[in-house]
Order: sequence, then structure tokens, then C-alpha cells
Amino acid sequence: MQIRLYTSSSGRSPIEKFIEGLAKEDQAKFNDVFEGVKTHGLEYAAAQFRHLQGKLWEIKFKAKGGGYRIIYAVVERDVMVWLHAIKKDSQKTPPEDLDLAERRLKEVL
Repeated sequence: MQIRLYTSSSGRSPIEKFIEGLAKEDQAKFNDVFEGVKTHGLEYAAAQFRHLQGKLWEIKFKAKGGGYRIIYAVVERDVMVWLHAIKKDSQKTPPEDLDLAERRLKEVL
């Protein structure tokens, strides 16, 4: 699976910025998830994959600092775009995070 990180029109990646702001152990876990999904695709067993709405899906995983979610979409057969990343605070993904991911998806498509 090929993974792309969402990049704004100004060339910034909010996902990279989010990851860089985390503790080193949690950054390493994001890297593990990235490499695991890249290698094993949706069969990667160290994370959970769940449909959110429309073309939006999430990857859920735990790290030392807590639970995290990556909102993504598959835009081509083997191309996944990570649109947004958040620290998990509740069972449901907050509507404002879904809206942001939806706007980013429209830019990508």
C-alpha cells in the first residue's frame, strides 16, 4: 500500500506537524503504523480499521501517550491518503474533525 500524507496548498503537512509534537515513543508508534500499513495494507494487525462515513475511514491504535486515530481515504486501488490525525478522547470521532477530513479529501480528489 502506498501512503501519502495530506499536504496543504502551501506545502505544509498538518499530520507531520501533529506527529512531531508528540513524545518520541508516540512518534515511533506512528512510524510503526505507517510502515505496517505500507507493508501489510488493511491486513495490518497492530491497528484497527473502521469505516466512518462516505470515503472516510480511520486507523485506531494505542501508544504510550494514549490512543490515536488517523482519518484516511483510499483514493486509488493501492493509494491511501492520511487526511487528519488526532489523539483519541472519546468513542466517537468529533464532528469538527470529520468535517476537516472531508474538506481535505475534496482537495485531494
